[in-house]
Amino acid sequence: MKEIKVIIADDHNLVRQGIKKVLELESSINVVAETSNGRETIIMAQKHNPDIILMDINMPLVNGIEATKIIKEKMPHVKIIALTIHEDEEYIYETVRSGAVGYLLKDVDPGRLVESILRVYEGNSVIHPSITSKLLNEFNRLSSPAEESYGELTAREQEVLGLIAKGHSNKEIAKSLFISEKTVKNHVYNIFRKINVADRTQAAVFAIKNNLVEI
Repeated sequence: MKEIKVIIADDHNLVRQGIKKVLELESSINVVAETSNGRETIIMAQKHNPDIILMDINMPLVNGIEATKIIKEKMPHVKIIALTIHEDEEYIYETVRSGAVGYLLKDVDPGRLVESILRVYEGNSVIHPSITSKLLNEFNRLSSPAEESYGELTAREQEVLGLIAKGHSNKEIAKSLFISEKTVKNHVYNIFRKINVADRTQAAVFAIKNNLVEI
């Protein structure tokens, strides 16, 4: 596997050092920078061009949500995982809307943190188990249902969407449905277009709202 470049953004030095020690145990992960505020994170992202940023939400100068928005605007290929103590629906919703593809709590198991980074690098989304229902509740409160878009999906597309919501990669979906990865990519493109979402996290929320997958 290609080396995964990671930036750790957190205003607590002790937290950063703890995360770094965990990640250093994984040979494919290289922590290229540590930052203590959102402004510094934006600068370091442009300097190091990371694959993934572990982003705290409450940071000085520029908070994690705003930093995520700015980085995604300038560098849309960078994948951002929120790593925070906050379980409030408002934080979750705004973080996902800002462009994050993952939302983990700081009590996450070290092994799961590493696994989440690897999965996000492969193109998947990750959400802390205790967050899923809260994320769905907030989207239900602030978003209007998309039944018309749901009705446009073919049976196969609904099947693929359900597997996306379960966190499966394109390769895993292809193997499960006995189709090529290229075919899966075509289905994913059509699904995103039909239900008007930008990434796998939003697609997963849509699938849960429309009962295509069980929480």
